[in-house]
Amino acid sequence: MSSTVEPMPPFLPGLRLCRYLYQEAVRPLLDEAYPGLPHAAARVGPGSEVLGFDSARSVDHDWGPRLELFLTAADAARHGDRLSALLADRLPKRVRGWPTHFEPPGARVRVMTATTGPVAHRVEITDVASWSAGLLGFDARGGVTAADWLATPAQRLAEVTGGAVFHDDTGELTGLRERLRWYPADVWRCLLAAQWTRIAQDEAFVGRAAEAGDDLGSRLLAARLARDVMRLCLLLGRRYPPYGKWLGTAFAALPGTEAIATALRDAVAAAEPARRQAALCDAYEAAGRWQNRLGLARPVDPGRRPYHDRPYRVIDAARFAAALIERVEDPALAAVAPYGAVDQYVDSTDVLGRPDLTGALATVLRRGSPATGAR
Repeated sequence: MSSTVEPMPPFLPGLRLCRYLYQEAVRPLLDEAYPGLPHAAARVGPGSEVLGFDSARSVDHDWGPRLELFLTAADAARHGDRLSALLADRLPKRVRGWPTHFEPPGARVRVMTATTGPVAHRVEITDVASWSAGLLGFDARGGVTAADWLATPAQRLAEVTGGAVFHDDTGELTGLRERLRWYPADVWRCLLAAQWTRIAQDEAFVGRAAEAGDDLGSRLLAARLARDVMRLCLLLGRRYPPYGKWLGTAFAALPGTEAIATALRDAVAAAEPARRQAALCDAYEAAGRWQNRLGLARPVDPGRRPYHDRPYRVIDAARFAAALIERVEDPALAAVAPYGAVDQYVDSTDVLGRPDLTGALATVLRRGSPATGAR
């Protein structure tokens, strides 16, 4: 039987609460019932607390004392159900004042509630290989191919490498996270090239739409380009760009981007189309100088210039993409560089949340690229 009338304690960051759950509740039960059982304990995967963006607002759903408990595959099969039942029977009803019971049990979205009976807990008992395959679509323990990188949305990589590991006997989970910490250099170039390509495709249209009398369309294009610049900057800063809800928050946390942020705010707020275009060019130029400093490609003049013989100022972002692709050694990877990773050409949340679909889409794109010889 459950109730929701008891007040919740003052907010504390979710990762800290999850650490308390492991140290004060789960670990003592493990030591008593399964002494010496090799395991890892972590709060990783989906959740605002994993990205460090949770707040008091977050507590209303899918937030609370949660844990991923990793056993070996054999131990998970042998002990998983009994261990889950043990936790349901013997976990404390609260940790640091926060309920360990979530309702409705088994639902996609669950909320902390008090209970006087068994605890419907959020301790997921699994093994590293199964968890990796479920979240990413592949087992990352043994290595990550270029195809794996390109089929995986950055949000998923942020979820795997974010959060915190509280205990790891074997180092298997820690090793997997380190392997996924950031893209290999050529994959990184590929994603940056794709981001510059997106900018190149639209950068002249802010002015053209306004000239055609479509001020709303011009503003929408400016906002889309601002989003692309933010994602570009996160890639330049070696941060996995999260999905839309947290994109601005992640961008704001990047050091040294104050001038770019100011330019982007000006671009989306400007009433005059010329000012809109100029502010975007300010942001493009700063991002171009940033790429030049990284040494990933030959330096490119970041200065703005006319768009052919039309009166719109652009940076000709395709030049930055071309310089990066020149440095990609794998011809097959260079061939798909203008498209990049799956979340650079797919914008459906439902698709990006399905590793089977993202993997299939990336495979189709790769097979259709000129370098493969496929049709």
